[in-house]
Amino acid sequence: MTDIAIEKKPSPETPSLKVPMRVTVLGGGSFGTAMANVASRNGCDTRMFIRDPAIAKEMQETRRNQRYLPDFVMDENLSFTSDIEYAVRDRDLILVAIPSSSFREVLRQIAPFISGQAIVSLTKGIEPDSFALMSDIIREELPQVAYGVLSGPNLAKELMAGIPAGTVIASPSEAVRFAVHQALASALFRVFANTDVQGVELGGALKNIYAVAMGMGAAYHVGENTRSMLLTRALAEMSRFAVRLGANPLTFLGLSGVGDLIATCSSPLSRNYQIGLALGQGKTLAEAVEALGQTAEGINTIRQVRAQAEILDVYMPITCALYEVIYEGKPPLGIALALMQNGHRSDVEFVLPNTTPAS
Repeated sequence: MTDIAIEKKPSPETPSLKVPMRVTVLGGGSFGTAMANVASRNGCDTRMFIRDPAIAKEMQETRRNQRYLPDFVMDENLSFTSDIEYAVRDRDLILVAIPSSSFREVLRQIAPFISGQAIVSLTKGIEPDSFALMSDIIREELPQVAYGVLSGPNLAKELMAGIPAGTVIASPSEAVRFAVHQALASALFRVFANTDVQGVELGGALKNIYAVAMGMGAAYHVGENTRSMLLTRALAEMSRFAVRLGANPLTFLGLSGVGDLIATCSSPLSRNYQIGLALGQGKTLAEAVEALGQTAEGINTIRQVRAQAEILDVYMPITCALYEVIYEGKPPLGIALALMQNGHRSDVEFVLPNTTPAS
């Protein structure tokens, strides 16, 4: 599929008439809400699918997401529904902001109503057990559909506040990349394009691991030197892993790589950072997740990536140390020790000659 309705071409007798793009966001979490608000403010005919009818009704009446973003009033033209068929039938662009554990189930629910719509994942995670990325799931469940993934340093509260930001749409389809740009780009929100779907998607998923580590470090008041080293070695580690899976290492120099890593690892607004901070303050994993009250994809990603790294024989000391701290009860000092071991390596991978794995 390559035809995505964007605007009606004018005839010689009539002036140009732009038709609002019909956008649906599946999922009522913080990021899904923020992106729906961006699309609606940008002039799109935008709907949000909320599973619970009572919550959908409340959001329609109050113009607020009381659970995740209670301090922000949503665009007056944004509409809400709990009817999934109404949400997706005859739309142009469907943005899926569903936790990775439920992503496949939701695609199966909408499959009977899909005709020419494009599907774009907003989910920054990896499916439990299968290690499938969301783009893999889209191709498996909806093989005839044009698709893409959206990722970048997009903290929901800042997007709702209208603070300038940028994101990356990655897709093999030029039509999808153009449609997402038309739907979301504005003076306050810049939309960049990429064809490296796997690299963009892995950047969004993997950085969550290191946000947990950085939050934990904040609880122990680590210095700026340590934070800087952790960030740069995290970038080396995540790109090393992604390249083994076929991604382009240069993708990680962009917004979906180093950009998202910096934002997520540096801001208390990040859910994964908050989880790490709570763990560093002595809370159990269950207590930290309960206090957060929403999904933090990084916790599951740590377990999944650590297992996959062993299979692929990819050197990932930070991820492995973090796994030991969270799942095996090792002291957090182990993360610092992992950073300091095997130091005689090339500083920059994929550029300098290197016959041994970098740390």
